[in-house]
Amino acid sequence: MKDCTIYKTIDIIGKRWTLCILLELYKGNNEEKRFNELKKKLQTITPKTLSIRLKELEQEGLVKKTLDESKDPVIYTYSLTRSGEEFMEIIQSIKRWGLEWKFENKICGLSNCKNCKL
Repeated sequence: MKDCTIYKTIDIIGKRWTLCILLELYKGNNEEKRFNELKKKLQTITPKTLSIRLKELEQEGLVKKTLDESKDPVIYTYSLTRSGEEFMEIIQSIKRWGLEWKFENKICGLSNCKNCKL
């Protein structure tokens, strides 16, 4: 089964914090975010774990890392790639399924779930 596409995909997205990182990058019209912005939003993630997950997501082509040398010190920002944006459409479908079949309209930290852009 290790060569199965579904198993390979779950191996990428099933790691702890991966979906949370992708969701944070998606929020705010997929604007670029700095490492510390992500760390602040994902309050209990360790810097080491965030760094590892961002590198993995970059290697898998879901996240793009951009260097801004115009600032001193230089900064890196992160955003979703086209592949990452398409993956968020799958997450939106999962959310729709959950709202229709499993969960009442729970309020998330951002807004009323049924009105959330995700």
